[in-house]
Formats: sequence, C-alpha cells, structure tokens
Amino acid sequence: MQRRTLLLGAAWTATVGLGGALGWHQRRVLRAQFELRYPGMEAGHALRDGAPLPAASGTRDTRVAILGAGVAGLACAWKLAREGRRDFVVVAGPEFGGNANAGERNGLAYPRGAHYLPLPSRESTHVREMLADFRLIERDAQGASPYYDERVLVHSPQERLLRDGRWEDALLPMTGLPPEDLAEHHRFEALVERLRTTRGNDGRRLFAVPLVASSTDPAWRALDTLRFDDWLDREGYRSPALRWYLDYCCRDDYGAGTDTVSAWAGLHYFASRDGHAANAAGGAVLTWPGGLGPLVHHLREAITARLGHADWLVDGLAARVQLTAPGARVHCVADGGASEIAARRVVCAMPLAVAARVLPDLREWGYDAHAHASPHAAWLVSNFIMKGYPAEQPGESLAWDNVVYRGHALGYVVSTHQLLRVAPSPRTVFTAYQALSRLGPTQARQWLLEADPDALRDAAAADLLTAYGDDLWREVESLEITARGHAMAIPVPGYLSNPGLAALRDVDGTVLFAHADLSGYSVFEEAAWWGVAAAQRLLS
Repeated sequence: MQRRTLLLGAAWTATVGLGGALGWHQRRVLRAQFELRYPGMEAGHALRDGAPLPAASGTRDTRVAILGAGVAGLACAWKLAREGRRDFVVVAGPEFGGNANAGERNGLAYPRGAHYLPLPSRESTHVREMLADFRLIERDAQGASPYYDERVLVHSPQERLLRDGRWEDALLPMTGLPPEDLAEHHRFEALVERLRTTRGNDGRRLFAVPLVASSTDPAWRALDTLRFDDWLDREGYRSPALRWYLDYCCRDDYGAGTDTVSAWAGLHYFASRDGHAANAAGGAVLTWPGGLGPLVHHLREAITARLGHADWLVDGLAARVQLTAPGARVHCVADGGASEIAARRVVCAMPLAVAARVLPDLREWGYDAHAHASPHAAWLVSNFIMKGYPAEQPGESLAWDNVVYRGHALGYVVSTHQLLRVAPSPRTVFTAYQALSRLGPTQARQWLLEADPDALRDAAAADLLTAYGDDLWREVESLEITARGHAMAIPVPGYLSNPGLAALRDVDGTVLFAHADLSGYSVFEEAAWWGVAAAQRLLS
C-alpha cells in the first residue's frame, strides 16, 4: 500500500536530542541559520483578544468578496473567472495558499504544508477540470485513466521504510512477519479493494472524494459512531505492524491516530482514493519540489490571465464583516493600514475558528462553535536545507517519501526528487513532518508557544536523527520550521452527522461558506470542492 499528505510534531525533547551539549553543527544551525514561522498566529490572537481595528482609509466596491487565499478561496475565484465573471476580489489573509504554501531558498523550492495530490478519482471532476486547465492532464481529463504530464507524476523510488536499521521498499511492513500477521495484512488489503467499488443503498460509492459524493447508507455511516481503534479490535486486526501502519496513515492525513479518528474516516482514507492514470501505475501521486505550492500559483496565474490584471488579490486580512441592507462591508487590515470592501455577497473561505471571530454570530446560520467545532491538530513542517547528503543506512536508496518505523514523527520527503536529472541534485531539502498527536490539541498549541529553539529543533529532527545520526547536522545548511497550531480539522466520531457543519454547507445568502473545515478534515480536493461549490451558487 502507498500513501501520504501534510503536517507536524510533539514534545519528545527529552528523548530525541543527542543526549548532551549541542554539537558544533547543531549550534551553527540553531543560532545562525534557524528560522521559525508561525503563519497567522499573530493575527489570530489579535482577533481572539479583540484588539481594536485601525480606521479604514477608503472603500472598494465589488460584487463578490472572497475572504481567504487558501485553496478554497482561490478555487472559488478560479471558477468564477473561468466562467467569465470579473466582479470579485480575494482578500489574501495571513498566508497565500494556506496549507499549500511553499518556500524557496537559494534556488531550492520546498513545501511548508501539503506536498502531494493523489490521482483524482471520477467523483473529483472539479480537480480534474483544474488540472486540465493547467495542462497537467494532457488528455482524457474526465475519463477512467487520464494522461498526465510526466513531470508531475511521482518518480521512482516513491517510498521506503526504515526498520531494524535497514531501509525497506514500501511503507507497510511485510518482511519477516509471522504468518498470522501477514494474513491480517492481506485481509485488510482485500477489504479495501472491495470497499473501493462497493455502493450503498443510494447507488453511490461508500467512500468518495469529495466527501459529499459518498454514500449516505446508514448501515455504513454507523461506522462514524466508533473510533477506528475500536473497529479494528472488533474486526480482529491485531498485528502490531499493521496497527502501526494504520495509525501512521491517520496521523499523516488527519493529524490524529486511530485512537482518535472515526472508523468511517479511517476506512475512507484507504477506500476513497480510486484515481488512475494512463501513464502511471496504481498508487501514483502528483507532486512538485514545492509540494502543492505550484498548484496554488497555477490558480493565481489562471485567474490573472483571464481577468487581464492582478488587482483581484488584495493584501491583508479580513478582520470584521458587517452585514448591511445591500450586502456586506468587510474591514481589511494590512501592514499599510486598513480599508473597507463593500460587496453584494461574501464567500467566507477562512477556517471556521477564524470565521467565528470575523463574522456576526455564526449561530444565526445554525453553527454553535461550543457545540459543533471540530478539534484541530497542531503540526510542524520543518525544512532542512542540505548542502549535501548524509551517509545512508543499508537497503533501499533515498526515495521521495522516507518513513521511520515507529518513529516519533511522520518521516520526510526529498524536494529535489522530482527534478529531471541523470544524477542526484548536489543540494536538496529534506522536509520533515510531524503531527503533534501525542498531546491533546490545546496542549500541543501551548507547547508550540512555550517551546524554546532547542526543543523545536529536536522535535523537527526526530526521524532524521534516527536515520542519519550526527551526520545529518554536518550536511545541514539552514533550517526553517513552520508551526501550524490549527493546521487541520480532525474527523472524530460523529463528524459526518455534525449538524453545525451541515447547516453551514447549506447556507446560500449574502454569506457563503467555503473551507475544508466543512468536510471535517483537510485535503486539497475537499477545500477546492467547497470553493467551486460556492462559485457555482454565485453563478446560478
């Protein structure tokens, strides 16, 4: 089985350091070339604390104001522009691209969040339409097996696992296991294959992306009343290696383990992905050196090209929305001061925790944050800019995705893996991911606020130190850590039937909602779906 998606770490600072005083290489990276980013934290805390807003210096009139330039907001703007609409603006927010943001240093691009996109299945027509627009699908965009641009299909070797001091091919441990463990592994794989094509009593596939395309068959939706761990126990899946793998996948995609996420969500992760490519094997994904950063830049460029100008993107963030008789007034704050946008309609493409601070009382739309808010996972995405490559342990060679069995974190990806070449790039970036799932969400955010640079660096390097030891620091040129305190919603039991989320999904008035939070978990396809759905309502 193959896999992977976004995020960050935990408080293992007592166990993942080198055990003594900092070595010279660690000191150099820590003190001279260590950058820590907290995108959106300062603005979010100002909203939370009710900081006074500066007076607006002017007003801009538009028909539609889209609040947030993450995937959902940009997808909404892309769809509007594609259908010929020009009367909209997008308020950028604190970080262009949101969880799909990317960075670049000394000519090397790297992800600061999500780093791949699975081949979109037949239900994800909106994603296929996008990829065709960007010429990443070259033909048969809505067919069973589209033909993709070879440059964005993940190159081999795709993934490997470090277990017992040796790198193995693929992430699901299979070598040297007892027969009963192997039997469980095969039983789970066979189940997933059946579930991919099984349909509920409404004729829909049981598990699909976007979430709204999934079957609502109550017999299967009952899985959402259980934790994934409880379902695995009930079904007799006890292999330690399989249980580790399933827990790893949930932490990687949802920011929490099998002891937290819904059984429906756990199975959805494996059974919903059913995309194929005419020119790639099953399990292939789309990726770039900058993760999904190039996709949001494709969206930006496509919007600008269709409008003929770049003024549709407004710097700053939406800090307050007031509803008025003709529509709404949006108070925007930027480094240069503040301004207002007068709009007929507003698309709220912000996380719901932020929307609750910016919009009037969300209970007017049926959403009570105290009763309906999903827990949100905290993450660390750490980019180690490497001047060279540390010595490898035996086994499989360096892959795009590299994971440590029972590691503290979620492994690391190699940014230069996709570059076409006959020899490895002389310099590269190792991007390490950690979901702070061993702490509760509130405790994880508190740890992020209080952790000193030593603790953050040690957490960031946890799996890399297991793989390379001191050799890692000898090759590190600099380190950038992005801390995301509210990175993504966690699909806990009951998320499918959350009445507050259901209410916001149906809102169609002056305000529309468009964010992956509406799905109860965060991936590109879900965020893009809600952006496109909002645009379709505006167009109709």
